[in-house]
Amino acid sequence: MTSHLATRLREGTQKSHTVTENTAFMKCFLKGIVEIVPFRKLLANLYLVYSTLEAELKRHSEHPIVGKIYFPELDRQSSLEKDLAFYYGDDWRLDNWRSHIVPLKAGQVYVDRLKEISNTDPTLLIAHSYTRYMGDLSGGQALKHIIRSALDLPSDRGTTFYEFEQLPTIEAKKEFKEKYRQALDSLVIDESTILRIVEEANYAFTLNRNVVDELEADVRAVLDPHIFELLTKQDRAGSTERHSHAA
Repeated sequence: MTSHLATRLREGTQKSHTVTENTAFMKCFLKGIVEIVPFRKLLANLYLVYSTLEAELKRHSEHPIVGKIYFPELDRQSSLEKDLAFYYGDDWRLDNWRSHIVPLKAGQVYVDRLKEISNTDPTLLIAHSYTRYMGDLSGGQALKHIIRSALDLPSDRGTTFYEFEQLPTIEAKKEFKEKYRQALDSLVIDESTILRIVEEANYAFTLNRNVVDELEADVRAVLDPHIFELLTKQDRAGSTERHSHAA
């Protein structure tokens, strides 16, 4: 018997995904407006989110449900550490960048939510794993090219977050996404649990959206008001893969 959780998550979060794509920050980002200050703040907050998420997933790696979607090859913490060292000007082997990063208010809420559900209802971590990692493996790959072009980066620096060493090719990523969906579908969970996971995934999109909304002022500050209005006034219809959210 299959839970069809992968389909339920995809269909149940489509609206949230489209709303996230239509934040002012993401509209600018998707049109090639990538500024160092807000971008590195975003990476800093993603570092805090991923380091928390990955610690909690590891903590529950023997959990009968959570353990089935624990894939350490997806971990982003060390990749984000390298990117943050690059954007804050330090050699990646040093930890000086840590003194520069401060959670946004929305970033702290995100981290606190991950810790809360890990302690009270760890099955809901599945929603956050799905929302983040499936996005990174899908639309996140397009964002990588936007960033590299906008910032004119050296060939080997600045987008490590979007690069999966154990899934180096498009085909490898595609195969893994199918493996991940099959893992979701294999979970032995009841309808109420499915509904709670989908609800939490929608909240995960909200948490991501709140982070980029908090960065909107930094983007506005470097753009002519008329240009900002032109870039942000028209909504996007939404993507087809449906999970390339805020980063």
